Amino acid sequence: MDNTTITAIGIGALVLGIIIGYVINRYLLNAANNKMVEAARIKADSLVQQAELKAENIKQDRINKANQRYQQLKAKFEKEAKKQKEKLDAWQSKLKQKESHLNSREDKLRNEAQKIKSLQGQLEASKENLSKQLSILERKQEEIEQLRQKQVQELEKIAGLSAEEAKTKMVEALREEAKTQANAYIKDIIEEAKLTASKDAKKIVIETIQRTAAEHAIENTVTVFPLENDEIKGRIIGREGRNIRALEMATGIEIIVDDTPEAIILSGFDPVRREVARLSLHRLVTDGRIHPARIEEVVKKTSKKVEEEIIETGERTIIDLGIHGLRPELIRMVGRMKYRSSYGQNLLKHSREVANLCAVMAAELGLDVKKAKRAGLLHDIGKVAEDHSDLPHALLGMELAKKFGEPADVCNAIGAHHDEIEMTSLISPIVQACDAISGSRPGARREIVESYIKRLKELEELALSYPGVMKTYAIQAGRELRVIVESEKVSDEKADELAFNISQKIQTDMQYPGHIKVTVIREKRAIAYAK
Repeated sequence: MDNTTITAIGIGALVLGIIIGYVINRYLLNAANNKMVEAARIKADSLVQQAELKAENIKQDRINKANQRYQQLKAKFEKEAKKQKEKLDAWQSKLKQKESHLNSREDKLRNEAQKIKSLQGQLEASKENLSKQLSILERKQEEIEQLRQKQVQELEKIAGLSAEEAKTKMVEALREEAKTQANAYIKDIIEEAKLTASKDAKKIVIETIQRTAAEHAIENTVTVFPLENDEIKGRIIGREGRNIRALEMATGIEIIVDDTPEAIILSGFDPVRREVARLSLHRLVTDGRIHPARIEEVVKKTSKKVEEEIIETGERTIIDLGIHGLRPELIRMVGRMKYRSSYGQNLLKHSREVANLCAVMAAELGLDVKKAKRAGLLHDIGKVAEDHSDLPHALLGMELAKKFGEPADVCNAIGAHHDEIEMTSLISPIVQACDAISGSRPGARREIVESYIKRLKELEELALSYPGVMKTYAIQAGRELRVIVESEKVSDEKADELAFNISQKIQTDMQYPGHIKVTVIREKRAIAYAK
């Protein structure tokens, strides 16, 4: 064979191989595709089933949620409907009640109207009857007047005197009789006045003394305890404050340790407790041993010592004043006065002074000196009572005096010395006046003259700041402010308003003891000149 034939056969074989390879490849590719298609179809069917199942689950879940939401909304609606129904029922019951109330009121008004009509009828009948009786009465009066004139004429004929002459003689006779009776009456009055003159004079003297009474209010509730140096403060406080807590617990007094140099403050309303704390602290600082056990021991001993001193002071006081038969409880209260101050003045010294003043005044007036002295000493025992009460100290002292068997005159004097109750004996105003004399004595109480004068000036200047005020006067030791206004600028209604405004301004802007009475005076003067 030649090369051409061989080449042609090779090319034909190559083409045939290519064709057979292509056919085989297509066959194999179709077989593979068929398998892939079948697998894809199976997978697609599976996915469709899963999707259908998932969609069914989602659908069922949505249906369940929708049912639950429906049930919730239904329950909420039913609850709201029930509430609205209850409100409606309540309103209906209220309307029925109001309707029944209105019906009852309508019935009452109808009955009242009927009663008024019947009363009007009765009134008309009474008017007619009254008019008839008045006409009868007028006729009777005319007849009586005619009879009187006739009798006067007959009497004039019989007596031979006219009515005027008889009247003149009768008046003269009555005048002489009246003079005689008046002289006898005057004589009786003079005799009675002589008998009661002494008692009336005593009342006048006492009322005059009462007008000088004054009132102040300053209280002291702290005690300053001096120290040698500030190092002692740390020992008093103790580790983590245990010493100061033990002191406060044992004494019942608040101990204030601040930046005040070489001093600490004992604060408390009970003066006896403050004194116990002061003496205990002094003993502890002097001894140097400060710890909780030692503190309790020292406070216990100091309390016992102070109690003994209170009783001793009370007994010594009543012996010095010559007062007998006082109950032990009252003696102890008198002793407690030593540790109490009244407006900066020692209460025991003040009470002793009042007792002596009462004795002198009662002797001058011829009254019972012993009772007066007793009432003067006990007049402030309400300030040292251990039982806390809402009563003022005067009334509390009166209750204590009654409890421990004091006479009625003494109890009334104690309770009335600040006008909380009515005075029923002559000893009461004496105690009140002597209390004022002891407290207002120069130097007795804390308020100095400069601060007193400054307060009065501020009081007058405060009132002068209001429009229409012409003059102001602070009187009664600053307990009364009189404000004189111009009548053209301030009316009567504005005067009341001005008094209230000034009192409120004083209350908010000033510090003062007791009460201040504000009196606004509006005076209108009409002046004319005769030429």
